[in-house]
Amino acid sequence: MENAYIGYHFTVEPKELGSEILVAELGETAFESFIETENGISAYVQKALWNEHILDDIQILHSDEFKIEYTFEEIEQVNWNEEWEKNFDPIDVDGVCHVRAPFHEKTDAKYDIVIEPKMSFGTGHHETTHMMIQHLLEMDVTDMKTLDMGCGTAILAILAEMKGAKPIDAIDIDNWCYLNSIENAERNNCQHISVYEGDASLLNQGQKYDLIIANINRNILLNDMQTYVNCLNKGGFLLLSGFYNEDIPVIDASCTEKGLTYVKKFQKNNWVALKYVI
Repeated sequence: MENAYIGYHFTVEPKELGSEILVAELGETAFESFIETENGISAYVQKALWNEHILDDIQILHSDEFKIEYTFEEIEQVNWNEEWEKNFDPIDVDGVCHVRAPFHEKTDAKYDIVIEPKMSFGTGHHETTHMMIQHLLEMDVTDMKTLDMGCGTAILAILAEMKGAKPIDAIDIDNWCYLNSIENAERNNCQHISVYEGDASLLNQGQKYDLIIANINRNILLNDMQTYVNCLNKGGFLLLSGFYNEDIPVIDASCTEKGLTYVKKFQKNNWVALKYVI
C-alpha cells in the first residue's frame, strides 16, 4: 500500500523565479516531490508528515513581489509515473541530446539520457540545464576529470560521461538529489561517476579538475568561486549557470579577478550560462 499524500497546487506569478524559490523553501519542510505545471507547481507531502501549519514558515507566500494562490487535496495513492506522464515531456536539445523518463520511448538521439523524475528541476526542462547541455555538446571533454557541483539529478555528469569525461565527481547538498543522482547514474550505466552529499567544503582536499560544471545560484557561485578556481587545472574550463542576464557583471568580475577568461555565453529567456577557461 502506497502512502497517502496531500497535494498542494500553486499558481505562481511571475512563474519561473517564484516557482524556484517556492520549491527551495518547501524542500526545507516535509514536501518531497514537485511537479512543474503550466501556471506554477504542484507539491506533495506524505499525509503522515503533514500538519495545518506546514506553510507557516514559507516566506515567499508573504512576499509582495509574487502572487501565489493554492488549493490542496488528499490523494490516497500517488502513481508518480502517471503524474509525470501528465506533466513531463521528453526534451530534445539541438537534435543531439534527448532527455526522457523511463516511461518514454527511446529515440535515436546520439546522447539518450534517462532521468527518473521526482521533481522537474534538473530534468532539462529548466533553461539553465538546457544551456549547460548545449555547452557540453559543443565541447570535447574526452578524459577530462570533471566536477558537477550542485548536480541535482546528475544529468550533466551523465552527459559528460557519455561524451568521454572521466573520472567525474558529482556533489549536491540535498539528500534527495544525492540519492537520485546515484540512481540516475546507475540507470544510465555510468561507470565513472562518484556521488557525494555536501557542499564546496568537500573540495578542500586538493582535488584538481579539467572541467567544473556549477549550475547553482548567483550567491552560492560568488561565495564558492575561489574554491572552484583553486580546483581547476591550467587550461581547465568552468561552466556557470543558475543566474540572470543582469547578474553577469558581478559574476564576470568575480571570475576575471581570479584569473579566468570569458569564452562564451548562452541565453534562454532571461537565464544565462557562461563558459570560462583558466
